[in-house]
Amino acid sequence: MRRLANIFWLAGKELKSVLGDPVMVVLILWSFIIAVILEASGAGDTVYNAAIAIVDEDSSMLTRQIAGAFGPPWFQPQVWMSPDEAGPAMNAGRIMFVLGFPPGFEADVIAGLAPAAQLEVDATAVSQAQLGTDYINNILASETRAFLSGSPDAPDPSLRLELRRAFNPNGNPVWFKSVSSLLNQLSLLTIVLTGAAMLREREQGTIEHLMVMPLTPLEIALSKVFANVVVVLAAFTLSLLFVVEGLLQVPVKGSVGLLLAGTAVYLAAAAAIGMFLGTTARSMAQFALLVIMVIIPIIMLSGGMGAIESQPDIVQRLTLALPSRHFLAFAKAVVFRGAGVGAVWPQLALMGGLGLLFFSASLALFRRSMSL
Repeated sequence: MRRLANIFWLAGKELKSVLGDPVMVVLILWSFIIAVILEASGAGDTVYNAAIAIVDEDSSMLTRQIAGAFGPPWFQPQVWMSPDEAGPAMNAGRIMFVLGFPPGFEADVIAGLAPAAQLEVDATAVSQAQLGTDYINNILASETRAFLSGSPDAPDPSLRLELRRAFNPNGNPVWFKSVSSLLNQLSLLTIVLTGAAMLREREQGTIEHLMVMPLTPLEIALSKVFANVVVVLAAFTLSLLFVVEGLLQVPVKGSVGLLLAGTAVYLAAAAAIGMFLGTTARSMAQFALLVIMVIIPIIMLSGGMGAIESQPDIVQRLTLALPSRHFLAFAKAVVFRGAGVGAVWPQLALMGGLGLLFFSASLALFRRSMSL
């Protein structure tokens, strides 16, 4: 009972230290409000508001029909240009796509030939250029079939790819990016807050005060983990309810309680990593460099920026040691698929096991540093 009381009062001290620091409070608010909105609603995997110019040397009904298919929100209203105007406009950065139709394009299509339309692309925006090219190819094919059939309900080709989106039927990238953004903010804030708390004790000299008190290294370590988990979990809960569900309109199919429980498990693991880094570093500059080395793999290799399956085999095996990989899989299963405990318990177990491993390593290092 006395040990629990010690952890409680030490955690209270940590909470007052974090919440009493205006910079920390602003950082937490920024991370879970502004940063989540910006990352979730930023550039996604769809074409949006791309500038397109039409060079029509055929001036036929078919070319006008195709040009009319390019519209908002994917493309800006098409701009009609001559061949001499299109090049300078693209060089100036005003146009991303230039679609040109040669003379006799419609006549060749009706005659069963295979005329070529020229597409020039400003590939400096690599992602939008590739996606936009696919969009334009599909629009050209569908509008040409509709023109030849004489009906907007064009017949399907003999072989057609039927795409069915599960759990996100509209393919809204905000849904996935918001969850990934929350993971990034959880990882960054928890590691930084816990590690900074360890360094603050050393730099301010209060670690010596703690060492002469009837406290054990386990109590000190647990209090820091518990305090920072409480702060970040509270910020995560408010962000989930008012930013992700409220402002961004991302539905949570599963249990919010289960999601918060899994988040608490992950936060404990991330706090253990932060405590390990804070104990290892001897200054804030060293700690900042260590955080960069840890955060970048967490963000890039956990499945938020790209599928785990697309990574090299050796990297996939290495990411099994990242609690963030298992948390993202857990969160997506609960949020999008409505998974229950029976489906996500392996991820919970892995997060808990890795968290215990990191905490044991950081506690051993902390005990060693206190005994020096």
